[in-house]
Amino acid sequence: MGIIATIIIGLIVGLIARFIKPGDDSMGWIMTILLGIGGSLLATYGGQALGIYQAGQVAGFIGAVVGAVILLIIYGLVSKK
Repeated sequence: MGIIATIIIGLIVGLIARFIKPGDDSMGWIMTILLGIGGSLLATYGGQALGIYQAGQVAGFIGAVVGAVILLIIYGLVSKK
């Protein structure tokens, strides 16, 4: 169940990040899920390492969305043609 929950949370976080960031982000479901999972990992380990929040707090979800938005911006810069 852990992997399925990670994928579902990653999808939710990725969709929220794509909704927050303006502009056209042409990517599929898989990239959205990977973006959300990457943002979650970035925020979880970064936020806990800096002592901003503890595991299981709501701030972790907010941090995951912020991390996903940052990854979405980086993805947009790298994938420009």
